Amino acid sequence: MKILVINGPNLNMLGIREPDHYGRETYADLVNKVKSYCDKKGVYCECYQSNHEGNLVDKIQEAYGVFDAIVINPGAYTHTSIALLDAVKSVSIPTVEVHISKVEEREEFRQISYIRLACVKTITGLGTDGYLRGIDFLIDYIG
Repeated sequence: MKILVINGPNLNMLGIREPDHYGRETYADLVNKVKSYCDKKGVYCECYQSNHEGNLVDKIQEAYGVFDAIVINPGAYTHTSIALLDAVKSVSIPTVEVHISKVEEREEFRQISYIRLACVKTITGLGTDGYLRGIDFLIDYIG
């Protein structure tokens, strides 16, 4: 199984940006955690981060025919990007939406998730462990 883990804007600032919401783990810590977990599960994993919407769309499109599943934390694009929604819909790859914080308990604008319409599951509020739960879900989902 091959899983692509995509992170959107500002996730490269983990550990620095609003640690009360996002914790003290750095982006490098997150990547190491996810790759180590996937290694233990016998799953190939590639991690990608960009602050640019078009780059994220390109990466999703490039996943077509290459990856079996996607875990995505679109960051702020969750609430604004129909382009990411359309990209996930176009590749028809099972995708899990992940958020480090419990977005449903935060600001009103964070209640909107366009990408959720194309995802098989959403996981929020588990910190970076949410990525691991997403990977487990996809392993079972794809079977």
